[in-house]
Amino acid sequence: MLANFRLRLSHIFFLLILFVSAACTRITTTELGGGLIPIVDGVNTFDTILELQTDTFEETDTTRVYNSDNMVIGAITNDPLFGRTSAELNFELYPSFYPFSVPGSKDSLVVDSAVLILSYKGFYGDSTQPLQVNVQEISPATPLSPFISYPVNHPTVYPINTIGSLGNTATIDIRTLSDSVNNRYENSNNQIRIPLRSDVARRFLRDYDSTNAYRNDSTFKSFFKGFSVKVQATNPANALLYINLLDTNTKLALYYNTSSTGATVRDTSVAYFKFNSAASAYANYIVRNTAGAEINNHITTTSKPDSLVYVQSFPGTYVRIRIPNLQGLSNRIIHRAELVAEQVPDDNNLLTLDRYFQAPRLLLLSAYDSAKKQKRNIPNDYLVSTQGPNTVDFGGFRTFKTVNGYDRVAAYNFIISRYIQGIVTRKDSSFTLRLSAPSNDSLNFTPPYPNNLVSQMYYLNAAVGNEVANGRVRLGGGTHSRFRMRLRLVYSKL
Repeated sequence: MLANFRLRLSHIFFLLILFVSAACTRITTTELGGGLIPIVDGVNTFDTILELQTDTFEETDTTRVYNSDNMVIGAITNDPLFGRTSAELNFELYPSFYPFSVPGSKDSLVVDSAVLILSYKGFYGDSTQPLQVNVQEISPATPLSPFISYPVNHPTVYPINTIGSLGNTATIDIRTLSDSVNNRYENSNNQIRIPLRSDVARRFLRDYDSTNAYRNDSTFKSFFKGFSVKVQATNPANALLYINLLDTNTKLALYYNTSSTGATVRDTSVAYFKFNSAASAYANYIVRNTAGAEINNHITTTSKPDSLVYVQSFPGTYVRIRIPNLQGLSNRIIHRAELVAEQVPDDNNLLTLDRYFQAPRLLLLSAYDSAKKQKRNIPNDYLVSTQGPNTVDFGGFRTFKTVNGYDRVAAYNFIISRYIQGIVTRKDSSFTLRLSAPSNDSLNFTPPYPNNLVSQMYYLNAAVGNEVANGRVRLGGGTHSRFRMRLRLVYSKL
């Protein structure tokens, strides 16, 4: 009899698991607009949409890149939605030791050539349009400083001027940059090779030596202030190139031949100057210009809701999101709260614009604490551990789906169920939200309730965000007719 009782208990327990699993599955897979979900175990579960008010703002925080990040050069001159972008890179390259000298007899040294080589890490935009790249010398009046963390989007704060070109303008075909380079000195690929003038090679190989410029690093800095790589935006250009300074592919190659013994047999060789992570200064400047573009009609300083909103990766723009009816919701069980944002495709030129200028790989939904004037994590939902943020569970990675007849619409979903539950149950604060495409950024992180009394700064980097200036997307706002941004609630009444 005891055995039969245990058997009945096990059967009851198994049936309970089946009921709970079925209920959870129904809630998770319910499609938007399903209305009233069928009764499960006598509980009415509802599906509703909360109204959002949305508008677009320029990002005023200073964006920075660090020497381990991929940096950007290039120009975008034809993006009718977001406008123009120009990016230049300023940096120093050093000999590997001091006092430095070219091996062999200086009298027998014959200068061959000088080539600036940059490590190519990818592109954003249209690779079919070549870029016109020029290398210039930084002016002694505005030298780089290793003690300054240069803000990417504020070049006027620390202007870097130049005193002239170091070579002819090079034409870069982006489609060939991944090709291999195989010669006596190089067996590599993903290199941007920019030849410099012969007098520049002579300056580094013959004019400079261990008695003057190459005596030590500070002396070399006084002789040569560094390189400035610029892309001519006057010609049609629609791409940004990503460069890594720390990669071994980035270097100044000085080719020469000499005789170390004075004999007739000569040895052709190369000397490399490279980026020194401890000593080399750098500044990556990126300028956005929205004049004449569609976005310029939607950037605001007011609180007027907009049906179209624009997110441009740092340095760029963000979307402010307000949920006016959230604080007044009655107490209920929140099974799922999901904020959905969808791209509004370009009807006029879909294939070129949305294919070349892709949406950011990640958007960040954050709360804005107006009292502290800081961005903070979405309470109880955006979590950070030693492994990093819980982006997979929280949401924000770009996906693609078919919407309203468009086959490839970028979409972003965010799960904020615990945040909403705290508002309706404990009357937690309802924050104004921000949707952005960060590179290096910071959040005031507060752990989940009930351990939410202590907070600390959490620093995002490009590895968990986006490369600087990579990505832009036009989204439907809270009042858009076909691609409306919305907050979907699946809940049960108490």
